[in-house]
Amino acid sequence: MARTTVTIKDVAREASVSVATVSRALNGHENVAEGVRKHVVEIASRLRYQPHAAARSLSSRSTQTIGVVLPDLYGEFFSELIRGIDVVARAHRKHLLVSSYHGHPEEQGEALRAMRGRVDGLLVLSPYADRPGFLTDNLPTALPAVLINTQLADAAYPVLSIDNFGGATAMVRHLAEAGHQRIAFICGPEDNFDARERLRGYRSALAEYLPGAEALELPGDFDESSGYEAGKLILTEKQRPDAVFAANDMMALGCLYAFNEAGVKVPTDIALAGFDDIPLARFVHPTLTTMRISIAELGGLALSRLLQAIEADGVADLTPHTLAPELIVRESTLHATRQRAKAGDI
Repeated sequence: MARTTVTIKDVAREASVSVATVSRALNGHENVAEGVRKHVVEIASRLRYQPHAAARSLSSRSTQTIGVVLPDLYGEFFSELIRGIDVVARAHRKHLLVSSYHGHPEEQGEALRAMRGRVDGLLVLSPYADRPGFLTDNLPTALPAVLINTQLADAAYPVLSIDNFGGATAMVRHLAEAGHQRIAFICGPEDNFDARERLRGYRSALAEYLPGAEALELPGDFDESSGYEAGKLILTEKQRPDAVFAANDMMALGCLYAFNEAGVKVPTDIALAGFDDIPLARFVHPTLTTMRISIAELGGLALSRLLQAIEADGVADLTPHTLAPELIVRESTLHATRQRAKAGDI
């Protein structure tokens, strides 16, 4: 016996509401009372109603899909960012189409252009967004978009960012106030906006809080292996630094491994700090001092802004939104005697 297909009319009849109300309730529109929405969702679930995606797209000119284009998918930063985006997407019954370009501007341009006709809006994290013509050449015309962690000469698109400069300044101030006079910095990729801003913050804070101190900057690429290599380079210095500030937590963890491998104790011999507060930062030994940013919150806020623009037929709020990092002091920058005192040993 053939299974009968449940239609939106069946759901509307069972729920005693109009077809339009069912459509609004199931598509996450805000102009539906919460009680009505829950009632409709419950009825649709009980009847096992499944919207016909193609028909819905044709009738509403909506794909119910959001495009996300990132530099990479590897690492805890990107997994946390996608998690935050996904939470909001599921709450609004949206699907995600995710792509990465692994550092090549041509590939990212292709990824952006490939989204045309497949998504209702785009979230973009790109180091190339400030290049003249890059966005206008590659973003589909009239497609709503929100940019994450970038800098634009004009406010053509909504931008959500982290105060990387302020966060890096706060970390150097913390290390200087803890008595560290020689602070090394492990940089991120040169073409990355976050990395450039964190380096700028390091240099500015060094001049302000440790005037005359020599900057020690080591190359990095935001991954564990580059942090490990930087850590090994630091250990070859004739005059080792008192502290190391890595531009992200992944490099800090790689550096920590290099120190452990060489028998250099953190923080007794060298203090160590990172940036991002990825989940793993709390579970290494010693626990890692870092600048906390709510990565998942950043992703969720970006998608919320995008959904608002989509609902408004592409009319977006262009007011920039910046998240301020929070200094999280853990064992990796505490002096050994302070650690013992904290543990109640003295």
